[in-house]
Amino acid sequence: MTVALNSSRFVPVHRSSPAELDPWLLWPALGLLMLGLVMVYSSSIATAEGSKFTGYSSTYFLVRHGMFLLIGLVAGAVAFQIPLRFWQQAAPWLFVLGVVALGLVLVPHVGRAVNGAQRWIPLGPVNLQPSELMKLFAVLYAADYTTRKLADMDSFRRGFVPMAVVMTLVAALLLREPDFGAFVVIICIAMGILFLGGINVRLFGILFLVLLVAFVVLIWTSPYRRERLFGFMDPWQDAFGKGYQLSHALIAFGRGEWFGVGLGASVEKLFYLPEAHTDFLLAVIAEELGFIGVVAVVGLFALVVQRCFAIGRQALALDRLFGGLVAQGIGIWLGVQSFINMGVNMGLLPTKGLTLPLMSFGGSGILANCVALAILLRVDYENRSMMRGIRI
Repeated sequence: MTVALNSSRFVPVHRSSPAELDPWLLWPALGLLMLGLVMVYSSSIATAEGSKFTGYSSTYFLVRHGMFLLIGLVAGAVAFQIPLRFWQQAAPWLFVLGVVALGLVLVPHVGRAVNGAQRWIPLGPVNLQPSELMKLFAVLYAADYTTRKLADMDSFRRGFVPMAVVMTLVAALLLREPDFGAFVVIICIAMGILFLGGINVRLFGILFLVLLVAFVVLIWTSPYRRERLFGFMDPWQDAFGKGYQLSHALIAFGRGEWFGVGLGASVEKLFYLPEAHTDFLLAVIAEELGFIGVVAVVGLFALVVQRCFAIGRQALALDRLFGGLVAQGIGIWLGVQSFINMGVNMGLLPTKGLTLPLMSFGGSGILANCVALAILLRVDYENRSMMRGIRI
């Protein structure tokens, strides 16, 4: 607690008071979480009522998502209390833990397969998706690596190769699941942080071209990825086959027009649009809340990402390199993943199994997002404390 001078008396100011946090980050993020809870319920009612797995309960996904959200907020509150220096010390160990978890997913009778993808580890009533947590661990590890190797960022052998080796290992495990979406996001996180950390520009350009060629090869050598690409280019050519998801997402956007058909009134969520409460939540938002609702969601995400980079720049200006790179790495993560999900929903990108951060149904994703936001708020809190001359 510090003491502020008032004209007539001393007024105690608590260091943990909300005024010391960035309201332009806190409230938009909470707004997305709460809107996500409402829309997950709206988009999942029909699926929950029509499934024996859910016990035909219309509130099945609402209750579970609410539970995940509560766990995520509690975990975030705990994470906010932890100083950044601890996160930096723990970053390599958390990354190793993430790699081990990605390996366990592929072990027979340990990992769980759903719709042909083996991405989950059953933990009693819930399933852990290590790739979601790995995104957070990748941010922390890449920021710590860049901080430690700052003097070697111009060196191919000492600066780039060690990071390339560990990221190749992560990529190989993700592609074995397969989880191409998480692979793209994690590679973007690692590359973005290396670039912001000052990696040699020519080396970065060569790396970018190599990755671009690798993406093309991965898509072209995988039949199901090729089918998704062709379905994206003309979803109406096979609207009942490879273009089914995208065509129904576009119908949902078309039905919503300017102001939507009304909350709860979506038709596409009635067993037409697959994964309406996860990958295609934005399509339901577009149908029920219209163009205005979509613009509001895009605007809230843009504000959150902008605050990530603003907080990161402030930390860098205070010579807090790790905190600055973590904040901007979280911005890259949320920005890239939300952009891909929105692009898929709108037909701007090929169909990919990535959820909408902070909003879509999924315990591992919500937990990782809430902890990431808490760490981001911690960076902001330490920035503000340092500017007031308070040592953390």
